[in-house]
Amino acid sequence: MTSTWEDTASAAGHRLRRFGRRKFDQQPTQPAEVLIAAPMGEPIPPAAVRAALARRAGGAVAVVTIARIYGSSMGLPNPGLMPTRKEMAAQKSQVEKALRLIEKGGAEAWGQVAASRKPVKTVAQAAKARGVRHVIVVRTPHSKRWREVVEGDIVKDIARKLGSTVGVEGVSP
Repeated sequence: MTSTWEDTASAAGHRLRRFGRRKFDQQPTQPAEVLIAAPMGEPIPPAAVRAALARRAGGAVAVVTIARIYGSSMGLPNPGLMPTRKEMAAQKSQVEKALRLIEKGGAEAWGQVAASRKPVKTVAQAAKARGVRHVIVVRTPHSKRWREVVEGDIVKDIARKLGSTVGVEGVSP
């Protein structure tokens, strides 16, 4: 029997595109009590890890960083606007550093790096998939507050997306 890419896709449990690439990665669903989110790709400060460990109530802590995709060219996705491998590696190292700090604090930890045009939506989806009760958002430092004026208050947007059942707070470095 000859195996095609469609057979391997169904056997692997995810959909593949024509050339064998995954169309999307499945959202991790390991349960967690607290989610640390860095939606602007900012480094995760130790204050965010301490706040997560204080609010975890015996559960696991998840970490999500977002590598921003900046817009599109003439309405079509453009590879030049995607995060580079170097940027993705930097995000991955930030997540690994935060996971080490969380594990030193005695908690189970999960990490994820996502690339998205809509960081608020991505953080909300990650929080819902993991069933978290608290989301700690890493805010931009004071020197970059102009970005918050242009893009809006991301903490309020995430809180609005998740509803009143999930506590959302911002932590600055």
